[in-house]
Amino acid sequence: MTEMGATHSPGMKFYVVVWIGLLCIAGVEVIMTYQGFSTRVLLAVLLILAFIEAAIGLLYFMHMKYDRPILLWSFVLSIVFVLLMMNQIWPDAYRMASIGHH
Repeated sequence: MTEMGATHSPGMKFYVVVWIGLLCIAGVEVIMTYQGFSTRVLLAVLLILAFIEAAIGLLYFMHMKYDRPILLWSFVLSIVFVLLMMNQIWPDAYRMASIGHH
């Protein structure tokens, strides 16, 4: 780790606060599942909360916030690539389900 990176590292209290925040988000997700929301609304909100949790985990617990920006951008671009490739597979899965293959 470089000298500059060492000066930006927060203390243990900060990581405990981040961890408690992640637990609170997970608690909100659990509570939301029992509130009777429609499937679409529930799925959308849970996906957004999961994305926020993943971003917090990446930035603080995997220390991506303190690394070079190119590492973060390479991760973002790889996610976009995976999503685009998944988009190429989903139509075939729907076709297979419609003809009776499970």
